[in-house]
Amino acid sequence: MLVIKKQDYEALRKHGEETYPFECCGALLGRFDSGARVVEQTVRCGNTRTDRPQDRYQIDPKELLSIERHAARQKLEIVGFYHSHPDHPAQWSQTDLAEAHWLMCSYVITSVEKGAASRTNSFVLLGQSEDEKRLETEEISILEVTEVQSLCH
Repeated sequence: MLVIKKQDYEALRKHGEETYPFECCGALLGRFDSGARVVEQTVRCGNTRTDRPQDRYQIDPKELLSIERHAARQKLEIVGFYHSHPDHPAQWSQTDLAEAHWLMCSYVITSVEKGAASRTNSFVLLGQSEDEKRLETEEISILEVTEVQSLCH
């Protein structure tokens, strides 16, 4: 399960609207808690794909390293990634699976139809190795700030 604050959920959807008709991308920072991925922060990333930014994304490895360092300073981990699918369903593609490498992390996809975010789905990358990896649908639990605060105490 992916647990995310409503404001972060809305922020990643808005990011998809702002970058339309190109794919947006970003990282989800938080903690792993009893099999769930609990998001504490969303981090917008630049899409470095210039050949097909309308249906592909890539995060610069230097930016990713910077995000990992930022997370470590905050005592957080990368628990997932997000991107948008302009005018396509919020369903993973074979390219999404091939380019997903962070086992046990969430991969959130928002469909942006004609510039407006519609459906958002999340998938967890499971498997023991690159050869066995697979994306499985996971539930998204959207929490109000008051619910998040009670989780932390």
